[in-house]
Amino acid sequence: MKFLVLVLFVTAIHAKHEIYSGWKSFFVKPVSHDQLSKLTTKIQEFDLDFISKAAVNREGIVLVKPRYQVDFLKFLREENISNRIHTENLKQRFDIDDQKIEARKLATRSLNGGRLPYDNYQTLDVIYEYLDKIAENYPETVTLVSSSKSFEGRPLKYLKISKDKFASNKPVIYIDAGIHAREWISPPTVTYAVHKLVENVTEPDLLDNFDWILFPVVNPDGYVYSFEKERMWRKTRSTDGSILSWICPGVDGNRNFNFEWNTVGVIDNKCFNNYPGSKPFSEPESRTVGEIIEKHLDRMVLFITMHSYGSMILYPWGNNGSLSHNAFSVHTVGIDMADAINKLSLPHFPNYVVGNAMLTVGYGSSGAAEDYAHYRGVPLTYTFELPGFENKDTDEYLDGFNLDPIYIHQVCVETWEAFVIGARRAGDLYGKKNL
Repeated sequence: MKFLVLVLFVTAIHAKHEIYSGWKSFFVKPVSHDQLSKLTTKIQEFDLDFISKAAVNREGIVLVKPRYQVDFLKFLREENISNRIHTENLKQRFDIDDQKIEARKLATRSLNGGRLPYDNYQTLDVIYEYLDKIAENYPETVTLVSSSKSFEGRPLKYLKISKDKFASNKPVIYIDAGIHAREWISPPTVTYAVHKLVENVTEPDLLDNFDWILFPVVNPDGYVYSFEKERMWRKTRSTDGSILSWICPGVDGNRNFNFEWNTVGVIDNKCFNNYPGSKPFSEPESRTVGEIIEKHLDRMVLFITMHSYGSMILYPWGNNGSLSHNAFSVHTVGIDMADAINKLSLPHFPNYVVGNAMLTVGYGSSGAAEDYAHYRGVPLTYTFELPGFENKDTDEYLDGFNLDPIYIHQVCVETWEAFVIGARRAGDLYGKKNL
């Protein structure tokens, strides 16, 4: 029966991902700041989509539509920017990924008794069922919040985890994921943090000394759409009544926060992936994150937003490359978190790079969540770019476009160690900021 289901599924997916037929992806590696700058200035001209940010002497991955490929390669040759093919045809690679994910789904058990498996990418329904079960099974420490709704009416669910229901003066740790819909590896790191705080407690001091807010899927509309329709969908799914918004719906949620909004690193065109919206906090998804920050600002000491790919820990200010007043603390805590990951990381995962968001990736971005949280007064704020490259020595997962599901658990385990170190350091440095 399982074989028949798999055959039917493989047949069905050949009709999927047609939008990506002929698209190619390339590794690009600038070796100087000049090359990196020139590369990023071509984002709008060639409608480039960096799924993994390039940095100086560090490869990124960029998607290129068929009509721009000749000119893009000509530009790379003229500027002597190192490049190599990542995949010849995105549709074929996405078909392979779908088969791999479905095969693992059939081979392993699904959600059972409130436990979430970490051997596959999970749909929104499975993630939400897990959050519901955790809140139901652990009412003494877990509160499910779902009062806000997405543009399409889905509940925006997050958990507040606390020994005293946030009644004390403990410092607050906030972690979210999934604001960029296609970054499927990010939500598991947050649900795994739930697991470690509630189901498999090995660091009891983290609940004794902190209150936690964990928001696994900030952008549920886009997340569902990336599973069902367009695998590389990044934005929300909002429309504003204009004709163009129906053709090109959605906003980049991580460019929609009210900090230097719509000033740099965005394109004021609804059809581009980094469209910042018609105004700050136009999206209920980013607005909900902003409201959480405001409500807990007096106690929030650490803010982390999870993204992929690139193996980076980035911090403010991302709009202009300047450093905040407590840049030393931000940087050293970032280094400690990266070291915790690197000690556990697999040999073919790149070591994490820690640095200012603009200086590290070579271009500015305005309206980003970690900048907004820092601007409002959270002392330690970060964007994590999770790992996701193939093994160059063995071509271990060149047969698929995304990080192989077999590595999800590994990424969750190593990232959890970063959360542990980050929370403890934040407590030491800023745990009494509200007293």
